Amino acid sequence: MKNILSICQEVAGLVATQSPQDLFSGNSQQEAVFLSLMRDTLDSLLRFGDWPELTREGTLVTKKECCDYLITDICPDFFCLLNNTIYIKDTAEKVVGAITAEQWMKDKYMNCPSLDIKFKIQGEFIKFLTPPPDTVTIVFQYRSNTTVLEGGKIFKGREKAIATSNTDIPVFDEFLVRKGLIWRWLKRNGMDYTEEYHEYEKALRSRMASGSSVGDICLSGTSFNQLPEGVIVHVATTN
Repeated sequence: MKNILSICQEVAGLVATQSPQDLFSGNSQQEAVFLSLMRDTLDSLLRFGDWPELTREGTLVTKKECCDYLITDICPDFFCLLNNTIYIKDTAEKVVGAITAEQWMKDKYMNCPSLDIKFKIQGEFIKFLTPPPDTVTIVFQYRSNTTVLEGGKIFKGREKAIATSNTDIPVFDEFLVRKGLIWRWLKRNGMDYTEEYHEYEKALRSRMASGSSVGDICLSGTSFNQLPEGVIVHVATTN
């Protein structure tokens, strides 16, 4: 993979403008623009969807009488939770959530007893409706806020939320980064970017589809799926 400076230099050649030499020099408006557009491109890709490249697994161990857990204390690189991926690890029993605000209020104030552990996501907190049992291990998947890997000879591969060096390497497809940078540069300079934008959007959706085309896997117990031919498939999980 090429680093962010190399990608910016390639884009400069494609749009026929002066090639940047140091994105962090602070002495050139041209280089400052390229850096700003690169960061905007990477941030936009991060927010687009649940990239497999950014999928991580977190672990929460509950504490006695504690209902609120700051997710960034558990996962410093946390960006957002992947829905329907929270499970009690020891028994593979699904934790029901995240529940809606209406469900939360009904269960909290209308005495609706339940055997499930329920939670909601509020801000950057996981909030349980009632205190869960002590030392229960709960696992979940989340999207990391990583946009680049630190390049160079010393710290190569370290994940970073924002590019801070010319040698940083994007975690996303280099083709997408280059396409995203091109249309943003054209727009920034008042030029027609319609065709380049549509090419970028097409490539972006195609890349996302190719990385997430598999079906969901049920981890919460036993289920029966009826096939069109009338055959019943029994799916079971193990601890």
